[in-house]
Amino acid sequence: MKLEIWSDVVCPWCAIGRARLQVALAGFAHRDDVTLRWRSFELEPEAPRERSGGAEHLASKYGMSVEEARRMQERVAATAAQDGLEFRFDRARHGNTVDAHRLLHHAWETGGATVQDELKGRLLRASFTDGEPIGDPGALARIAVDAGLDDDGVRAVLGSDRYLDDVRADEDLARRLGITSVPFLVVDDRYGVAGAQPADALRQLLDTAWAERETPARS
Repeated sequence: MKLEIWSDVVCPWCAIGRARLQVALAGFAHRDDVTLRWRSFELEPEAPRERSGGAEHLASKYGMSVEEARRMQERVAATAAQDGLEFRFDRARHGNTVDAHRLLHHAWETGGATVQDELKGRLLRASFTDGEPIGDPGALARIAVDAGLDDDGVRAVLGSDRYLDDVRADEDLARRLGITSVPFLVVDDRYGVAGAQPADALRQLLDTAWAERETPARS
């Protein structure tokens, strides 16, 4: 079974969605037959490498007061905590994510689904818990190597524009599929599900999709 998820590493609901999917997959009888691939989606492709003032930027983006933005962040952090995640928006140093996405393509090509998912998890934790500057090449290199990637290979990617075409191809496919928000999960090119769905709902989707794979087509 093929799972593809369009997401960004500065998207809090993408982190929550990944945690919920992990729970769903842990209880799925055919987990060993699932291939998970993370696809690129930049929420703000024109963002600078690093942006300070997370609540202030959120307020400006959505036309609310800074206090309202902080309360929104508190609600999201409370939801994340229910899924076992620690969100520290006060530490966040978000920024441009294209290099993070290029490294995720590198991880897929050199290490496969397991290494790519490990890097995805570390990038999300770097964004929402550790306060890493997610657009900084030095921080990205360290995170990628910690995830199991080769240091020389990582630095070669970051010092070039390698995989940029792959990032753009993912984003072009997202547009053709009508994906406008993330996370967005596609199962076996047949089912599309938007948002950080509850683990039980994801498990039901996996069961349904698997059952349809096992059911012979009627003539």
